Amino acid sequence: MTNPTHQSPVIRLLSTGGPTALIEVGGLRLLTDPTFDEPGDYVSRSGASLTKTEPAVLGPEALGRIDAVLLSHDEHPDNLDRSGRALLAEVPLVLTTTSGAGRLSAAAVPAVGLAPWEPYELARPDGGTLRVTALPAQHGPAGCEPVTGQVLGFLLHAPDLPSVYVSGDNASLALVEQVAERFGPVDTAVIFAGAARVPEVLGGAALTLDSAEAAEAARILGSRRAVVLHCDSWAHFSDDYAAVEAAFDKAGRRALLPEVRHGQEYVL
Repeated sequence: MTNPTHQSPVIRLLSTGGPTALIEVGGLRLLTDPTFDEPGDYVSRSGASLTKTEPAVLGPEALGRIDAVLLSHDEHPDNLDRSGRALLAEVPLVLTTTSGAGRLSAAAVPAVGLAPWEPYELARPDGGTLRVTALPAQHGPAGCEPVTGQVLGFLLHAPDLPSVYVSGDNASLALVEQVAERFGPVDTAVIFAGAARVPEVLGGAALTLDSAEAAEAARILGSRRAVVLHCDSWAHFSDDYAAVEAAFDKAGRRALLPEVRHGQEYVL
């Protein structure tokens, strides 16, 4: 990444695999949903089995300074695994759900819980401010929260910077429309997709957007760039990145997708 002490009007993104990416905006370095474990089997809060199939291409030690973690939710191992949990105790700030902040604070993690639409301001190295606004997300079909738990997305924005939308694990285009009504257009949309399905959970319903819905989300948000994450490295995804590319192609939005590869920094 670039010299972190100098604010830049561009966005830099480094994906390590799964939902984990280091986003640099306004001189701040923000990490999404940290997952760094080796492949293996997990049991989710609902008792369902999840299998990680690929390791992260970079470990946390390779990322340098992290100013804050944007944690969409803490209860699923594909968004926060054992290595990611260990990292949380070493960062200065974790922004997450209100319920997640309670659990993490009990483990001495510097967590702040946000409700949907609640803003949190981060001081930038150049003396400015970056606002992080928590966004509503729905991790499955309507009424799923008692099973899948609270989830947030995030909007990173400031008057002098391009805006960044981070979806978190979301399956609702109606919520994307609400974000667009309040904040659109956004410059860069970081969309978690993959159409996650777990047979034991909600009858195998999609727990995140599928590829066609990800392309539609980018359209709704009016984004200049769309970075699609969290559609690989786990066995429960029913869409892969090839499906994402095909869907954006079919929707006439292939030009929105940069050639982001895990382990390579991209300037957006």
